[in-house]
Amino acid sequence: MAPRFLLIVDVQKGFINDWTRHIPAKVERLQDDFERLWVTRFFNPEGSLQRRLMGWGRFGPGSDDTRLAFTPRAGAPIIDKSTYTCVTGDLLAALEGDGIATVHLAGIATDNCVLKSAVDLFEAGIEPVVLADHCASHGGPDCHAAGLKLLKRFIGEGQVVDYAGP
Repeated sequence: MAPRFLLIVDVQKGFINDWTRHIPAKVERLQDDFERLWVTRFFNPEGSLQRRLMGWGRFGPGSDDTRLAFTPRAGAPIIDKSTYTCVTGDLLAALEGDGIATVHLAGIATDNCVLKSAVDLFEAGIEPVVLADHCASHGGPDCHAAGLKLLKRFIGEGQVVDYAGP
C-alpha cells in the first residue's frame, strides 16, 4: 500500500495575515497524519512576471517573506518555486517512484498556488485531495471561497473536503 502523501503549499511569513493566521498551527499538527510530506516555498526573483506584469515586488530571494511560518517535519523535502505550481518532473517522478496515486494538499493560497498545484496534479493523472479546512487565502475569505468553488469545478466536488483524520 502506498504511503499517505501531504503537500503543504506556501505557508510562509509573508502570506500570514488575519485571514491565514490559523494555518501554520493546523498544518504543523497535520504532518503527523501522513507518512510522506513535501513543503513548498515561493520566492519572487528579479525580472519575474509577478514583478513586471503585476507590480508585485515582495518575496525576493532572502526576504523574510519567504521564511516558512511553521516547522516542517525533519527530513521533509522543501521545493523552492517561483511559479504558482509546484508540480514539476521531480515531484511527479518521486510520486511515481513511491507508487503514490493520491496527494493531499493544504496551505496558502486556496485561490492560486493550492488551486494551480491541485489542477496540475489532476492533469498529470495524480488524484488531488484539497483539505479545505487546512487552506486559506491571504486575499481574504472571498478569495478562499472562490478558490474552493473553482477547485470543485476543476477536480471534482468530492476532491475538496474538510479533513476527518487518517
